[in-house]
Amino acid sequence: MQDYIIRATAGNGSIRAFAATTRETVQYAREVHHTSPVASAALGRMLTAAAMMGSMLKGDKDLVTLQIRSLGPLKGIVVSGDSHGHVKGYVFNPNVDIPSKYPGKLDVGGAIGEGYLSVIRDIGLKEPYAGRIQLVSGEIAEDLTYYFAQSDQTPSSVGLGVLVETDTSIRRAGGFIIQLMPEATEEMISKLEQRLNTIPYVTDLLDMGKSPEDILEMILGDMDLKVMDKIPVEFYCNCSKERVEKALISIGKEELEKIIREDKKANLHCHFCNKEYNFTEEELKELLESAK
Repeated sequence: MQDYIIRATAGNGSIRAFAATTRETVQYAREVHHTSPVASAALGRMLTAAAMMGSMLKGDKDLVTLQIRSLGPLKGIVVSGDSHGHVKGYVFNPNVDIPSKYPGKLDVGGAIGEGYLSVIRDIGLKEPYAGRIQLVSGEIAEDLTYYFAQSDQTPSSVGLGVLVETDTSIRRAGGFIIQLMPEATEEMISKLEQRLNTIPYVTDLLDMGKSPEDILEMILGDMDLKVMDKIPVEFYCNCSKERVEKALISIGKEELEKIIREDKKANLHCHFCNKEYNFTEEELKELLESAK
């Protein structure tokens, strides 16, 4: 089944909701980055969040980037998403291996440790909008819930889950974001809080085979739930040799001459998708001509 996000409203427009299934996307990321189980879970949660937050953007070229920098063995995570359901990302230490919290529960918070979460939205303005919070737990969903409340002043509930098989492949991945708009009534808020406190964990819902539609139906089904649209999700990196050539040209004539003189070649690596771009001495000399 292809990954996708659904966008919905409830409570006569006083609640907006997003839910996603992202198993294929997270599996692709795991294969590209050769991540350990706990690194796969952390990256998968962040990719799922970026997909849903990307779907909140309005412009075709708008982009949201989520960054975690931390003191735990994972060190950090960078992911980005756009309004078309494209996401990409990587972890700083893909091989991190720490004991599980308990059987079947990977310790994502322990792998991340203390640190900061930054959210950068590039929506075509002169400067991107950036917000930063100190991590609450490192479990990512709780940290994003806190981020939305503090930086966006939008009361939200975030649920994220990744189930990793014993052979390290991804069994399930997905999540939801529920947000209250200013016109939400106290009665609606109370009802929603009660519902969120009693539904199973996201990983359990996914493992029951629940779809994004099923999850939102469980939470908001009796609150005038209206599904607005459905957006495909995929891991997509827009790097290319042409873009890397432009980056090499941008470092300037002197730096390029130094690379040609000392190394006779250049090897560049894309952190997001692990592709390698190799340039021969001849190709570098051609780029040098372009830079003049």
